[in-house]
Formats: sequence, C-alpha cells, structure tokens
Amino acid sequence: MSFDTQKHNPYRAARYVISAHHLRQLPADTGFEVAFAGRSNAGKSSAINALTGQKALARTSKTPGRTQQIVIFEVDPERRVADLPGYGYAKVPEKLRAHWRQVMQGYFESRKSLRGVVLVMDVRHPMKPFDEQMLAWCDASGVPCHVLLTKADKIKRGPAQATLLKMRTAVPFGATAQLFSAKNRSGLDQLIEKLNEWYRFAPAG
Repeated sequence: MSFDTQKHNPYRAARYVISAHHLRQLPADTGFEVAFAGRSNAGKSSAINALTGQKALARTSKTPGRTQQIVIFEVDPERRVADLPGYGYAKVPEKLRAHWRQVMQGYFESRKSLRGVVLVMDVRHPMKPFDEQMLAWCDASGVPCHVLLTKADKIKRGPAQATLLKMRTAVPFGATAQLFSAKNRSGLDQLIEKLNEWYRFAPAG
C-alpha cells in the first residue's frame, strides 16, 4: 500500500559519513546496508537526492564518473546507504578501473550487512555490460536487486512500460524492477517501500 512520502520518509535524515577508497575504510560491517549502483550518467546521484529530499547529498555532475569511491550515508545508527562508484566513463586510467573491479567484487563477496542493491539504469539505455555484471554479482552473492529505470519522464508512457516489462523478464529470479523519475518524483513511493522492506522499517500505519 502506498503512503505519503512527505510524512513517512525516514531517508530524509540521511547524512554523509565517509568516502572509502578501500574496503577497510568502510564502517563496521553491522546493521543494514543498501547499495546504489549504476553506470555514469544513469541518474544515480539524482535518485539518491530525490529519495532523501536533499538536493546535494549525493553529488551530481555533468562530467560522468565523478563518484570514484564508495560513499557512505547514514540513515540511522543501524542503517546505511552505500553509493558505489559509477562506471562507463572513458577518462579513467585502466589501473583505477582494475582497482575498482577488485574492490567491488570484494564488496559483494564479503559485505555481510549488505541487504540489497538498487541498480540504476537510464530507461532509454538499459542493460549495458556494467548492468549485466552488477546483476551477475548480485545473483552469485545472493543479494536482492531492485532495478530503478530512471529518467522515465523523458520518454512516453508506452515505451517506458514496454522497457519495464522487458526488464522484468531479463533480470535474474527474485530481482525486481520499476520506473522512476527524480524530476517529478514518480515511483518514489515504490522505491521507499522496497527500501523499507530491506531495512526492516515497520510499514507506516
């Protein structure tokens, strides 16, 4: 059941904690952590800002690939959001790419507090190689994945729904998908409900 996100959105309390270049720099592996992942320019930072109601919590930039560390936001002492590095940008040395592949793989294999991954894709350009890699990591690690098809305001409803239906048949068993627009907040209720499920927040009554 949908509810008023203005009144029942615990993610508005999110605050920046740390930007980690190595796994050892992350907060203690306890509680509940949900990661946001996505190719550069897919709208990941805008989605996090829309979720938290904070215009600049997650940095947005016209230069793709600005997020090159695991950025941690704390919702409360037991719950965190992890903003994973954006991929798909060209102006990054191969050495750094290799480092992040290793870090990301280690993160998925070892992070016990990871409760789910929100995989952000531009609805106009879904299922690129990075997206397939992320889905494979989630599937292999047994981590639930929720695909957020962003920028839904930029295409007509018919094509958007067609992409959503196609995505729901393409993702591994157990993964879910939805349409989303950070610009007009469509799909925000649905995203919050999914996160509340992973974070074990009680439904609003």
